[in-house]
Amino acid sequence: MTTVETRRAAPPVPVTGRRSPAGPVLAVLWAGAAAVLALWWADTGSVAGTAGLLTGAGRIAGLLCGYACAVLVALMARVPLLETRIGSDRVARWHAMAGRYTVCLLVAHIVLILTGYAAQDRASLWHETATVVLDYPDMLKATAGTVLLFAVGITSMRAVRRRTSHEFWYYVHLLTYAAVFLAFFHQLTLGDEFNGKPVATAVWYTLYLGVAALVLWFRVLAPVRLNRRHRLRVESVHQEAPGVYSVVVHGRHLEELGARPGQFFRWRFLGEGMGWTSTPYSLSAPPRPDRLRITVKALGDHSAAVALLRPGTRVWAEGPYGSLTADRATAHRSLLIAAGVGVTPLRALFETLPGEVTLLYRARRAEDLALGQELEAIARWRGAQVLYALNGPGGERPDISAQSLRATFPGLAGHDVYLCGPHGFAGDMYEALRAAGVPDRRIHHESFEL
Repeated sequence: MTTVETRRAAPPVPVTGRRSPAGPVLAVLWAGAAAVLALWWADTGSVAGTAGLLTGAGRIAGLLCGYACAVLVALMARVPLLETRIGSDRVARWHAMAGRYTVCLLVAHIVLILTGYAAQDRASLWHETATVVLDYPDMLKATAGTVLLFAVGITSMRAVRRRTSHEFWYYVHLLTYAAVFLAFFHQLTLGDEFNGKPVATAVWYTLYLGVAALVLWFRVLAPVRLNRRHRLRVESVHQEAPGVYSVVVHGRHLEELGARPGQFFRWRFLGEGMGWTSTPYSLSAPPRPDRLRITVKALGDHSAAVALLRPGTRVWAEGPYGSLTADRATAHRSLLIAAGVGVTPLRALFETLPGEVTLLYRARRAEDLALGQELEAIARWRGAQVLYALNGPGGERPDISAQSLRATFPGLAGHDVYLCGPHGFAGDMYEALRAAGVPDRRIHHESFEL
């Protein structure tokens, strides 16, 4: 590791970390699941016999699946409370987990209900399935919704996602809305918990209509308003390092966006055939009232095409999102650890984060250090420190173990650590930091593998 010229750090600025609402939000979600179970319990007298046990379990699975569908869509709504206070990557993990729960509950509901009905009617499973699908009200729509939900689940599996483009996955994923809509009606027409029970029916409608309102507002109306108001366009594109380009976007009244260093937007560039793809890129400089800047590494077709953008290209943006901001800080000393293009949100934080700040930048070669001159200028201006972790002359990787971190950064356990880089690097660094004694609550990381 080498360091640039440094001087005495600026006096510490009072720092208070904002508590994440993740715990209360999870408590509310699990309380909703408990309320769904109470709904079944209140409507069920006694359960007897094999057929009764199977259909009872199927009803429970169906109710929980219906509730999970609403939660699944709510987590797709990009609600600012979730996206900026809890973190987009954490919400994405919740969404993925909710998706797995939903599919498992759906399979359990189908198998248990059909098996229970078949046992009750003393019919074959095939005959019972055909009867339910073809003769029961709203079941054809529910079947179509089930097929769509299974398609979404299959394309979301890691093995499948690795072999498909982001665009294909994204547009298939949007079928979740259609799947939930098609499956909704059979819950009310066939669910014993709702038949003749206006209060339960009203609550179920309120749940689904409330979620639909969140999606309509935050995924449709708010982005339309943002882009009509601010009229974003590409101002310039310039190279920072081999395969790394910065894009300056100008617009009107950008201070009204409330964007903060460390956050990101989802960007569509309406030119060069890029308008069909929405991609998250972090701000690589503190936002200004008339300009935003992102820095992109060419890792795929979309990011490679960024270098070809022309000034004046219209931009469609959604955001700001992300919780990798100064709000997470709990100490007066911070260590920023970046690898590759992961330096972009940390560069903005390096300029603005209060207190004593050190940046550790991992790259293979010196020429791969994007924004290096800016980082050194910021370090001189604010009396901070930049350290570089580069490969040796023979390609040897630098030692960034728990022992080396403790030796390089005295009192590391008392630092806030902001971490951004490729998934594998971030995982290794997290383990090293924990082994070095840094508490989990002080390791701040946000992933873009959504």
